Amino acid sequence: MTKNRFNIILVIGLLMSSFSLFAQSDRQKELEAQRQQNLREIKQINALLFTKKKEEKSAITLIEDINYKVNVRKNLIRITNEQANLLTREINANQDEITSLRTQLQELKDDYSAMVVKSYKSKSEQSKVMFLLSSSNFQQAYKRLQYIRQYRDYQKEQGEAIKTKTKELQELNIQLSKQNDDKRKLIEENRIAKRELESELKQREVLMASIKSDMGKFASQIKKKKQEADRLDKEINRIIRETIAAANKESSKTSSKSKYGETPEAKLLSANFESNRGKLGWPVSRGVVKVKYGKQRSLVDNSVTQNYKSIYIATEDKSGVKAVFNGEVTRVLVIKNGNPAVFIRHGIYFSVYMNLSKVNVKKGDKVVAGQVIGEVFTNKIKGESLLGFRIYKNDQVMNPEPWLAKF
Repeated sequence: MTKNRFNIILVIGLLMSSFSLFAQSDRQKELEAQRQQNLREIKQINALLFTKKKEEKSAITLIEDINYKVNVRKNLIRITNEQANLLTREINANQDEITSLRTQLQELKDDYSAMVVKSYKSKSEQSKVMFLLSSSNFQQAYKRLQYIRQYRDYQKEQGEAIKTKTKELQELNIQLSKQNDDKRKLIEENRIAKRELESELKQREVLMASIKSDMGKFASQIKKKKQEADRLDKEINRIIRETIAAANKESSKTSSKSKYGETPEAKLLSANFESNRGKLGWPVSRGVVKVKYGKQRSLVDNSVTQNYKSIYIATEDKSGVKAVFNGEVTRVLVIKNGNPAVFIRHGIYFSVYMNLSKVNVKKGDKVVAGQVIGEVFTNKIKGESLLGFRIYKNDQVMNPEPWLAKF
């Protein structure tokens, strides 16, 4: 293999290694953002769910709270493990690159040393003049002069190349040292997280054992709660459909004949709502999503699965409930054997706020994002303040969590 071909292959290899490192670095940033989000969530969970005395909460509520924290903690450990493994790969790649740079640096130094020796042997200006004067013709003398200049420039380039490679090597060594420190910190944090997880799992086991004798009673309560949730879902879906039908009926009376959501104002509001996906303000100032959207199996009775159409946000006592976006209040629902709910229309979208103790708005009110529309209900028996929140597009319920901004 010729030297030029070897150098080309070496350059291609280094470029491919650099691209891989860039990709890994982006993944590290993404993982670190996720890790910080989980740390913030655990901090919020501790502040909102575990500041009160345990005696003030029911056993089931405590089990739910601990289980929620366990799941977040497991996710944190998984992310931290992935970060540490990725750092290991980055460290190995950097060590390979350092080895390659050292080889290149040694080659440059050897070449430069050989040039210095050669230059020293022919350093006198008289030698250069004699070299030119010994030319057989003017063209040869011109070429020899060009050679002398090129050789001098090449010496400078080699000197600069040595400086550059030395600097690259120093920077890589610093980066490698930092990566090793980061890896050690992540491993230590994971050890702490695993110890905390073990403690939380033991707490959950103890609580589960404490309710075992009354399992039949708790299972009955859970099934009743599921029936009430199903009834609430049907009622909310019915109201949304009725609101859309009423809007269409009202539109048909106007000269424009515009259907529901097709007026210029409604279209603009819908477009603005859509463009704010992932950026909507939270309906409470402080909160964590304790119950997620979708199917969830009961911790106490595995035979019961609840398909949640809302998310349930745990928050502080007497927390104000805020509109997530500009819109119009279309309904304030007073639920039988339950707490009020507020419906706000945003073009073809609706946001619904459930389990309120106070309501500050009425049907027909125009609201703006961040406006306090009521207060969340605090269940003194369970010792928790939970806000139910959901989003509809037309009459189709959607997972609201991806619409909210990250805390």
